[in-house]
Amino acid sequence: MELPSEGYLLRIIIGEAARHENKHLYEWIIIKAREHGIAGATAVRGMMGYGAHSRIRTSSILCLSEDLPVVIELIDSQQKLEEFLDVIDPVIPEGVVTMEQVHVRLYRYSKKKNDTK
Repeated sequence: MELPSEGYLLRIIIGEAARHENKHLYEWIIIKAREHGIAGATAVRGMMGYGAHSRIRTSSILCLSEDLPVVIELIDSQQKLEEFLDVIDPVIPEGVVTMEQVHVRLYRYSKKKNDTK
């Protein structure tokens, strides 16, 4: 898979409790991204945050949240990410989505003996 040096980053921030098709929404988005040939995707759980509701979500032991923020970052061309956003937009109940241009400095992998692809 190739990635242009002037790529785009699609960032999606949702709550980890969000679900779609019996999966966590972040998991569903990552799986769909791979099916759509998006160059790369990562989901990271936040330690603390708030959004449009202004409710603070935290992993602090004193007030443990069951809905921590999850940040999903996808990198590819602007066109591919726009097309992918059209697919996932209807299933994102709440959160924030941003897109920004990025300069891709490195995109490679090392083929191991047991790699099947």
